[in-house]
Amino acid sequence: VQLQASGGGLAQAGGSLRLSCAASGIIFSINYMGWYRQAPGKQRELVASITVGGSREYGESVKGRFTISRDNAKNTVYLQMNSLKPEDTGVYYCGAGVMSPTSWGQGTQVTVSS
Repeated sequence: VQLQASGGGLAQAGGSLRLSCAASGIIFSINYMGWYRQAPGKQRELVASITVGGSREYGESVKGRFTISRDNAKNTVYLQMNSLKPEDTGVYYCGAGVMSPTSWGQGTQVTVSS
């Protein structure tokens, strides 16, 4: 499975960004797709995940601000990020697998200025 992420960039606090991640290759086994982020000096953490059936999970710090969605026909997962905060800054990674990520895309930088 190959994952291609896009959509990162620079935003001001309170602003919005939308990330996309398209899967290709042997994709029939993909149930789980998720977004993780890693800030400098910190461990990678779950931002949001979604299964092919639509079950979602969110990290506590993004609940109510971020929304994950998925287009199964396009094998693409999206992350709509609203009300961004400086602490949302980091490298965002797309992951995919059966029940947890076993394939990773390249990271995309998200920087939120105060």
